[in-house]
Amino acid sequence: MMSLKLYGYWRSSATYRVRIALNLKGLEYEYVPVHLVKDGGEQHQTAYDSLNPSHLVPTFVDDDEDIILNQSLSIIEFLDERYPDPYSLIPAHAVERARVRSLAQDIACDIQPLANLRVLQSLSQQYDLSSEQTNDWCKHWIEKGFDGIERRLQTQAGRFCFDFDVTMADVCLVPQVYNAKRFGVDMTRYPLISRIYENCQALEAFQQAEPANQPDAQ
Repeated sequence: MMSLKLYGYWRSSATYRVRIALNLKGLEYEYVPVHLVKDGGEQHQTAYDSLNPSHLVPTFVDDDEDIILNQSLSIIEFLDERYPDPYSLIPAHAVERARVRSLAQDIACDIQPLANLRVLQSLSQQYDLSSEQTNDWCKHWIEKGFDGIERRLQTQAGRFCFDFDVTMADVCLVPQVYNAKRFGVDMTRYPLISRIYENCQALEAFQQAEPANQPDAQ
């Protein structure tokens, strides 16, 4: 029985981040699908509520350490400290570490939450926005975020977001590009982001984590 479990949804970008990190670390884990729409959302059911009272994904369980974690960035940092090999996703140097965290948070805190499923459901159900209007909402905020990230990458990018090593910033960027493509963002506006995305997608760990390759993909 595997000690590591990841509860998530195939298309959740936050879950996607953690899948990438687990794969980069070469860790075996049990993936437990949580359907965010079926039957009113399995994240609201009693069994999942006991794991994550916030009713969000992902939730990470490490039975050996007897811990339950939510929030993808916290999970990734835990994995990086608990399993430092084969390489680190967060640099050792304080300044570089802060820069990586800053870019990761630009995505995980400022861009992705505005296109979260519960936000889109609220826009539709409470404010009567059409599917086209909610799609435009998502595009607007992704583009606003990507405008800033593209400029920032001009001073720091190499093969990946920070020179030639994969970091937590790349782990966050790839799922956000996936979201951008879903909502019709013109990625030709972002050549650096697109180049880094393609370089990451050439790695098996990223390929295995793709939403379409998950057992609950639809």
